[in-house]
Amino acid sequence: MGQMRSPAVTRMVEDHLMLIWKAYEWPGGEPSTTELAARLRVTPSTVSANLKKLARDGFIEYEPYGSIVLTDEGHRIAVATVRRHRIIETFLAQQLGLSWDLVHDEADRLEHAVSDLVLDRMNDAIGAPTVDPHGDPIPAADGTMPPDLSRAITELPVGASCTVTRVSDRSPEVLRLLTERGVTVGATVEVRAVNLPAEMIELSFGARRIELSLAAAAAIRVSPGPPEPAASPPPSSDPAWAPEPGPEPGPEPHPGSDPDPDPGPA
Repeated sequence: MGQMRSPAVTRMVEDHLMLIWKAYEWPGGEPSTTELAARLRVTPSTVSANLKKLARDGFIEYEPYGSIVLTDEGHRIAVATVRRHRIIETFLAQQLGLSWDLVHDEADRLEHAVSDLVLDRMNDAIGAPTVDPHGDPIPAADGTMPPDLSRAITELPVGASCTVTRVSDRSPEVLRLLTERGVTVGATVEVRAVNLPAEMIELSFGARRIELSLAAAAAIRVSPGPPEPAASPPPSSDPAWAPEPGPEPGPEPHPGSDPDPDPGPA
């Protein structure tokens, strides 16, 4: 069963703590007042005032213009909120058929209203999944979760063969683009070429080849080889990331240009 939430933990508290936690979840991420304001659709001054309140109430450690760090209690609430969010996303996708570009915003609306009893029933109904529709890990009821061993596909060398394990849910536009191009969690992909001046990357999925902007491709995180869990995070020299020989498939025409949002964490 899930833990009951304190009445003092408001929607504002949950939203801020979850976004702070998720900023640190992706490698190199760190929350900022400006970033939080953009994600919450409020002004930076509102976020600053809320952060001071969170610090006063013992949820974060924060000094203006300094780093934002979750306390133990803040971390517990953040992880519990992430769990609720990702279970609801998965329920909406599996049971209601919502596409992965829609479930994030809908889960944002529902996660504060659904009781722990209903959340547990939802989790049971979808088989207690370990990842959400975007491949993001769902924390266990005790707050634990496996380490993320994935890498951004834009970090890999040309010729690397890998499996799509996670896709950032920050931009619905990027998710729709990836759907149009046939990019899904679990798909096997190979890096065919990188054009740095044009900021484009060419990928192949079997006999099908696509091009994406580096900004859009940065939303894709991968693990080496076929769709199996990796035992350890591979360094750049790991042979698991080495090129695999194979026939050269022909290019696939692609309409339009890619959106160029900052994919970041959701």
